[in-house]
Order: sequence, then C-alpha cells, then structure tokens
Amino acid sequence: MKNKILSELKAAEGYISGERISKDLGVSRTAVWKNINLLKDEGYIIDSVRNRGYMLKECPDIIDTDIIKSKLSVDTVGTEIIVMKSVDSTNNEIKRRASNGAPGGLIIAAETQTAGKGRFGRSWESSKDGLYFTALIRPELPPVEIPSVTLASGYAVCLAIRKYTGCDAKIKWPNDIIIGRKKICGILTEMAAQSDRLDYVAIGIGINVNNTVFADEIKHKATSLFLETGKKIDRTDFFAEVINSLDKVIKSFLVSVSAEYINEFKKLCATLGQSVSVERNGNLIKGVARDITPNGELIIDCGNETITVNSGEISVQGIY
Repeated sequence: MKNKILSELKAAEGYISGERISKDLGVSRTAVWKNINLLKDEGYIIDSVRNRGYMLKECPDIIDTDIIKSKLSVDTVGTEIIVMKSVDSTNNEIKRRASNGAPGGLIIAAETQTAGKGRFGRSWESSKDGLYFTALIRPELPPVEIPSVTLASGYAVCLAIRKYTGCDAKIKWPNDIIIGRKKICGILTEMAAQSDRLDYVAIGIGINVNNTVFADEIKHKATSLFLETGKKIDRTDFFAEVINSLDKVIKSFLVSVSAEYINEFKKLCATLGQSVSVERNGNLIKGVARDITPNGELIIDCGNETITVNSGEISVQGIY
C-alpha cells in the first residue's frame, strides 16, 4: 500500500487530496494518512496542506527493494533481493550465504562497503552515491567457461546504462564499463568449484551512479552517470533496469553462447582494434586486440605471433 501511495504522489502534478488517493486505491483516508507518515519516516519530504492534500517534494536517495521488485520480471537473477546499509563487501556476503546454501538468483546490495573489492586484490571505493551489489548464480557449467560469465554480465550492464541514460557506454575487456575514456563500472566474478563442477558464481558489480568526488589516485580515470548526464539518477529505478538486463542476458547465456551474442558483445567492446599491452610470465607483451573467442578470451596480434589471453591486466592505449 505504501508503494502504491508513493506512485500516486509521484504521478500527481502538484497536490493530490487524501480523498482522491483513498478512492483510487480503495482504502480509508486513515490508511492513506498512516502510510504518508511511514513515507515521511523513511525520508520522503511530503508537504501536507489542509483542503489541498499532499505533494511529494523530495525523495531520499535510498534503494527501495519493494519498488525494485514491482519493476522486475526475472527468474534467474534477482529472484530475491536484500539491501544492507553497510557490509564489508557484497561479494564476501554473498559467498558466506552461498556456503550456507543460499539459492541461485539472490542479490545482495549495500549502500556502502567498508572493504569493497576489485580485481587483483585492489580496493573499490564505495561511497553512498554508487550502486554496489553481487548476484549469485548456480549454473551447470565447467569452471573454464567462467570468463564468459564476466563478459555476459558486462554486456548486460552496458545495455542497461545505454538504455536508461542514452550514454555511449562500452566494454573494456574483460570486466570494465567505460564512457568515453573513463571507467564507470567494474565487475569482479568469483567462483567456488569442485573438480570439474561449479558450486556457485558470485558476480560483483560496482557502478558509479551519483558520485561526484573520487580519490586522487583514480579521479583522472573515473566518471559517473551523474557527471555524464548532468542529472541525478534514481538509483532504485536504475537498479531495476540493471537487474532485468542481467536476468535476460545471463539466462540466454546459460542456454547457449551463440555466435550472434558474441558478435553483439564485440560491437560494444572498446578494446577491439586498439593497441594493448599485457603482462605474461613476467614479460610485457604489446600488440593489437583483434578478436574475442566464444569462451571470452582476447586474441592479440603481436606481429610475429598471435596470443590468446583469458585473464590479466590489459592496458588499452588511449583509455587507461
């Protein structure tokens, strides 16, 4: 009921009477009043004027799970969503729950992380303006195919950003999303496996949404949706868009990694055709990124040889 009343307030142009809301929703005016107060307690600024009714003046920047669930149509990713005020890292939390039998489809999100994780043990800056979450899936895949899960996740997030904001988001192989030459999203995929069988995969995603300030060491290469669009993003609404996109892409990926899917990914990959360098066995190898295999590996043309890379720190000339 609270969310329905919130929707009425958002849809209204100016004030809307308690009587109108009660008639629209088929509830008493007392129920409307009680739920208005619940919304105020959650940080919504609602103006109340006698004989005029209520007007929503400001929404708090919080992730509302009830609103998210009302916008979802999923059955693989996001079947259960838990939002925490703070956690060490959403990847750590999802792994703890996965070890205790949590089902695939669970998403853990957090307003802030005290020990956010990036690749190679790096920390991930996690201010309250971003979107930080980890999705748990339990696919029947051999561990060797996990790099493709990272690519599928990046592709899904890229699509969501492009659809929701219109920004020209692209993928920097294997796990970053960029706009222009700056990073807006990072993905950290971790797994637990037994022999040749996966137990679970944790897909950790961090997106700079309304962030405006970054640490000195990353401010030259980081951006946010707010900085790119000039508009404050409704994180709840955007989160729902991302989850729906993830569910659609991951579900399709788990059925079959088709050539069509790989080709669509390549269209959004900013790495292909660029001069790149990668460290391999202690040596710095330079070349041009030419292609991506169905397993998500990057093919680099080094002139005198062609190498295939399935992980590592890739530097792309002109990006970072």
